[in-house]
Amino acid sequence: MNMIKVSKLFYIEVAMADMTTTDQLKIPKHVAIIMDGNGRWAKKQGKNRTYGHKSGSDNLKVIARAASDMGIKYLTVYAFSTENWKRPSTEVSFLMGLLRQYLKDSIKNAKKDNMRVVVIGRRSDLDPDIREAIESLEVASKNHTGLTLQIAINYGGRDEIIRAIKAYEIEKEKHPDIELDEKLFGDFLDTKDIPDPELMIRTSGEVRSSNFLIWQLAYSEFFFVKKHWPEFTSDDLMEAIKAYNKVSRRFGGLKDES
Repeated sequence: MNMIKVSKLFYIEVAMADMTTTDQLKIPKHVAIIMDGNGRWAKKQGKNRTYGHKSGSDNLKVIARAASDMGIKYLTVYAFSTENWKRPSTEVSFLMGLLRQYLKDSIKNAKKDNMRVVVIGRRSDLDPDIREAIESLEVASKNHTGLTLQIAINYGGRDEIIRAIKAYEIEKEKHPDIELDEKLFGDFLDTKDIPDPELMIRTSGEVRSSNFLIWQLAYSEFFFVKKHWPEFTSDDLMEAIKAYNKVSRRFGGLKDES
């Protein structure tokens, strides 16, 4: 048995014998992951934090391929938050270097895996070469028809909402007759045209959303696993999907028991 913590803050058991193939499962269209615990995992190995970040970056490639194989259409991962700039400058510098390499490698990997890559977050704080690499990757992969990998870089949910409000205000000046509703507001978010996640996974045992996709996660199921991100496997992803299949999603209504 594997123990997975769900949004109501209790653990449910997922039997390995139950629903073992994707043919028997309802696969969520969109899965979001907070890739937490790289540094703590590295410390357990007697390594420095940068080793953990490199291992975490490598694991993202593995999990993205697994998600695609399982039939997931959209995978959004939290790579670097607006708060992560507060970390030691040496660590931030390493993370930016790792990002540069990941973006460079991803053009080839995205083509190989037929994967579309999109980056969300505030780009203005990123170095020009990183912004150019992001744009090159998005253009190169825009017509790929497999998994859409959405990477949150210099991203914060509150920051995204503030930017969306400012964008709406500009549009309102041009078109005074437009009225704001949830659908229209969604068009000003970084994730426009991407469906909201049905499932959010966070690794390393932390039980919070940490300013990630605040608007989009309103009705997502939250699953928390104790493994750190570098040790999170495709089997763990499958376990989370199995647990997701055991949850009744009512969106504020009542389940039809007729």
